[in-house]
Amino acid sequence: MSQGYAIEVYFDPALENQVLKAWNVLARRQISTQLIEIESRPHITLFTSPFVDAAKLENVVRNFAAKQEPLPLSFSSIGSLPSDNNVLFLGPTPSLSLLQFHSQLCDAMKKEGFEIGEEHRPDTWIPFCPVAEEVPKTRMAEAFTLLRELKLPVSGYAVEISLVEYQPVRELFSFTLGMHHITEI
Repeated sequence: MSQGYAIEVYFDPALENQVLKAWNVLARRQISTQLIEIESRPHITLFTSPFVDAAKLENVVRNFAAKQEPLPLSFSSIGSLPSDNNVLFLGPTPSLSLLQFHSQLCDAMKKEGFEIGEEHRPDTWIPFCPVAEEVPKTRMAEAFTLLRELKLPVSGYAVEISLVEYQPVRELFSFTLGMHHITEI
């Protein structure tokens, strides 16, 4: 049974590979393999909900994606969220283009009657790219040390926007930014 749905942006291959390096370093050290196990892809989450009307949302996201261009991103920091599932992440440098992209998506969704939860509202959203989940508390320092060895910043583009169901992660539809529909499963 689905635990929920998320709208995520995916990266160009070079940036995706940089993030996967972090996943693999932590997996080889047996610190965290959660993201690999749930079949996730490197991403930034823009919206989550326990339930969505996927067909209605697909039209909103398709129209939104067609009006966007690839979004420049630069991951320049490492962080952790104050939650029970011990997430470590790469933080994108806050840019006006990233914040506007997210805000415009939220506006398009609200116009179609979708409710944006507290953690994804433009005034409270914290953009991040997860690199580890469920890190044992006793290994957090080691994980941070390993991530600090990455040569940051790493830069590239968000090039694709997708609706996924989780867990495990299953892509329901995906659109290339500035292009037409690319996949539907």
